[in-house]
Amino acid sequence: MSDTPSGTALATLRPACDPATALDARFRAAIRAVTGTEAGDPQIRVSGNAKFGDFQVNAAMSLAKDRGANPRALAEEILKAADLAGIASRCEVAGPGFINVTLEPAFLAAQLDALSRSATFGIPPATDPHAVVIDLCGVNVAKQMHVGHLRATIIGDSLARVFERLGRKVWRENHLGDWGLPIAMTLAKLIREHADFAKLTLDDLNAAYRGAQRETSTADLDAASEFRCGPHRLAELEIQYEPARAAMDNAKKTLVRLQSGDPEVVRLWERLIEVTMEQVYEAARTLNVKVGPENNRGESFFRDRLGGVVDAFAKSGLAKSDKGAMVVPFADRERPLLIQKSDGGFLYATTDLAAVRFRTFELDGSLVVYVVDARQRDHFKDVFDAARLIGWNTTADGAESALVHLGFGAVLGADKKPLKTRSGENFTLKDLLDEACERGTAEVTRRAADPNAPTHGLSPDGLARIGAAVGIAAVKYADLSGDVTKDYVFDLDRMVAFEGDTGPYLQYAHARIASILAKSGESAAAIASAPLVLADPAEKALALHLTRYAQMVLDVGRTLETNRVGAYLAQLATLFNGFYQACPVLKADDAAARLSRLRLCAVTRAVLADGLSLYGIVAPERM
Repeated sequence: MSDTPSGTALATLRPACDPATALDARFRAAIRAVTGTEAGDPQIRVSGNAKFGDFQVNAAMSLAKDRGANPRALAEEILKAADLAGIASRCEVAGPGFINVTLEPAFLAAQLDALSRSATFGIPPATDPHAVVIDLCGVNVAKQMHVGHLRATIIGDSLARVFERLGRKVWRENHLGDWGLPIAMTLAKLIREHADFAKLTLDDLNAAYRGAQRETSTADLDAASEFRCGPHRLAELEIQYEPARAAMDNAKKTLVRLQSGDPEVVRLWERLIEVTMEQVYEAARTLNVKVGPENNRGESFFRDRLGGVVDAFAKSGLAKSDKGAMVVPFADRERPLLIQKSDGGFLYATTDLAAVRFRTFELDGSLVVYVVDARQRDHFKDVFDAARLIGWNTTADGAESALVHLGFGAVLGADKKPLKTRSGENFTLKDLLDEACERGTAEVTRRAADPNAPTHGLSPDGLARIGAAVGIAAVKYADLSGDVTKDYVFDLDRMVAFEGDTGPYLQYAHARIASILAKSGESAAAIASAPLVLADPAEKALALHLTRYAQMVLDVGRTLETNRVGAYLAQLATLFNGFYQACPVLKADDAAARLSRLRLCAVTRAVLADGLSLYGIVAPERM
């Protein structure tokens, strides 16, 4: 994604521990001195090749074009005016006007030292006092969770974790499908069949939901009427579908009782929600996702606000009657937004408009993100545009609220078709999580058979706990580290591998570093206070990447691209491996180098654990 509408504030924040921040300030001053203007973005980028330097300053090309000057000559002037004492050990102009900057190792060590002592890893405090609201999970009552709910849940939770890391107030909003005729149909069927509500399972509810849909269907009769079949055929179908009409009539009466607050019907309806949410909370615990009862605000929450939505649009002249229905027309498209049916009934759009108003005005959300299937794109475009027309895209104090639909792609099987079980059935979320945990446990158990493995000798329960963490890490990392807006192929064999770009590989890297620190015999205090000496290129490369952590987190908040976390962590693990191969740690030549490298290990471990936490992935000490 490109920057979100609310990304401007994050783009102006500068992490104090990032060398790019110091370079930005020094080169801005130099550009101001040379050009006499304030409009001089140094355009600092991390160098693509370390042999040319650590950073590249690209401003001269664009500035020269605006001024009609020679870019290389202008770059020479800017470099001459730049005060880089104590920051850079070497600077040179290259090519048509790039400025390559190589950092002073002592300066880089000081930046990393400051990061390691920061409780926030150098992430600057948020400047927007308003909240971030994230619509996630979105289950339907009486229905099994499916793999689509996996994406809606973990993508939303990861974004929430990122914004919490950025110091923002975050509301996780689980918009339950818990109201309306389909729920009443299920409820009515269960009541008719004298179901024991105390013993209901989600499988029972799912079966009742599907059964109610079948029992009330009059598709053949409706088609016959539409195509004007003969009276004898219509009469036959009328008789045939009398039970379906009776079942629908019963469902509508149940809905009226529910809407009017009949205590017994409300009690049974609440039981349907309770049974459904038991599985949701179990899945959340397995996934290490922060979703609980406090996050539920479903369609039923907004039911008393729907009439007000229609009234507000009608009174403002933004809605008009169309054959008895109320629609909101748009100037740029033929498709209007239907907000009330001709029979007075409300729609998903009406509920979503009520939710938008609640989330911006009452929850004070300056950023409202809907993590919902990409197929809902047109729906949310219409809802958001209608909200903007009526001015509901503002907080109570008048700040503009960014409304964003983060549409995710589908989870596919190896055949590039919707994921199915071996028996050919659609995967439920529980099926998928159970299989991931089983595969993770099998892999951990296999490795634990090696007498030299850190997990050798652990009890089956201990191995199962680690295995479950590995399996869930595999699923979450594979999902979140790619472009979430696109479909992806679910390949559990590849995902649970301890090598390559996988969640278990990053967990293993963390456990490996924890083992190195434990074997050192040094106290945490001694390691934390050791001076950092970055003499080897591998040490410097690792340190430079560590100082970029805060900027990466800011970038995720700015773009909502969770894959940036995965890319950063994968590169961190690669650089650590390079450092560990090039620079002996436990067998370093002298005590100062040993402690310095142990501290570099400790900072890497801490950043790796914090980065994994942004995905809600456990960072184990042993694997």
